Amino acid sequence: MGEQTAPQIDTPPGGYRPLADRMRPRTLAEFTGQAHLLGSGRPLHRLLTDGIAHSMVLWGPPGSGKTTLARLAAATSKARFTALSAVVAGVKDIRAAVEAAQAARRSGGPATVLFLDEVHRFNKSQQDTFLPFVEDGTLLFIGATTENPSFELNSALLSRARVYVLKALTAAELEGLLARALADPERGLGAGGPGANPGTLALLAEAADGDARRALNLLEVAGDLATAAGSPLTLDIVRAATAGGHRRFDKRGELFYDQISALHKSVRDSDPDASLYWLCRMLDGGCDPGFIARRLVRMASEDIGNADPRGLTLALTAWESFERLGSPEGELALAQACVFLALAPKSNAVYLAYGAAMADAREQGTLDVPMHLRNAPTRLMQDLGYGQGYRYAHDEPEALAPGQTHFPDNMAPRSYYQPAPRGLELKLRETLDRIRRGGAGVKERNDDHA
Repeated sequence: MGEQTAPQIDTPPGGYRPLADRMRPRTLAEFTGQAHLLGSGRPLHRLLTDGIAHSMVLWGPPGSGKTTLARLAAATSKARFTALSAVVAGVKDIRAAVEAAQAARRSGGPATVLFLDEVHRFNKSQQDTFLPFVEDGTLLFIGATTENPSFELNSALLSRARVYVLKALTAAELEGLLARALADPERGLGAGGPGANPGTLALLAEAADGDARRALNLLEVAGDLATAAGSPLTLDIVRAATAGGHRRFDKRGELFYDQISALHKSVRDSDPDASLYWLCRMLDGGCDPGFIARRLVRMASEDIGNADPRGLTLALTAWESFERLGSPEGELALAQACVFLALAPKSNAVYLAYGAAMADAREQGTLDVPMHLRNAPTRLMQDLGYGQGYRYAHDEPEALAPGQTHFPDNMAPRSYYQPAPRGLELKLRETLDRIRRGGAGVKERNDDHA
């Protein structure tokens, strides 16, 4: 990262510490990745070199360096560092941290950085407990989250903290980190540790999927296997160490919904190759195939509709096929439906018509059913005029009753459904135009005779 003067983070003595903890960067020069934030002139560069601290939220995937950056920020600004995890901490812990910070402030001590990991796990009322102390300067707040802060954090808290977006590490960055850990004689595996055959670190970096912590944990496992075998790291040993791993895929978080969005939009945009890629990304990441099946059914109605009604049938059949076959055989049926939907003619005419009709239903109130459309099963209803004047379509030419109205009496007729000029809806459009023209023509003739 260039010339960096940030002080080192002290690491406590003790017994066994995982490799990922031992290799935690002590200075900014040791930090891997996030050049868009830490390069010269970038947003965090001055903070971590000149000690100009402010409250912030670090948002990024696991293993991207959020905790390390918080520690470096506290060390650079010579502040007290209090770390809590929202997974286990509660309001009582926050109050204790505030009281300690107030005591340090009264005695002329340094400022206090309160680092709250997994801050999105705190609900809005819990977040409110430390907000006044961020406001009055008792605390410098640094939150770490893997979730979108705009959804998970109070707007009042966000307005007092700058959000920095961290990125997953690249394979090249991870490979460099692993090489340093393998060679480091003090904190890594270099003192008596195994060597590495060509390609092994690249395979570990690929398996880590952008997560530095995972990369170091995998290296430590592979190193133990190699040492036990009296061997350097080989491809077979690395494959054994990484077996059973999954790509990054948070089943509740931002990445989950981003990938769903990418799949849906690829199908909508008629790109079967990208559609298959995102389908496989989700399956590879551990997404419930049943969830994907439900989404395919939704796509079939929302984006294809009556342009090719077979899409809905095939999506439902694929869902049923998966439920009958299970995994992994059933995924092929989902892939088949996905490709068909991507290549099918597209129409959102029903989707738009449904939305417009629902808006009228909600906004127009409880309008009466016209008398001629009402059911008349009893003599009283018949005497009251229920059903009178209704023309039975099957008794009319072409099974049409032009001029007969079907909306409430005090509601102007609507034309919600506008078929797209694609697929089967081309034919439906011709039919609808003929029906609508016929109705209008009859009404005009009736008006002429009035």
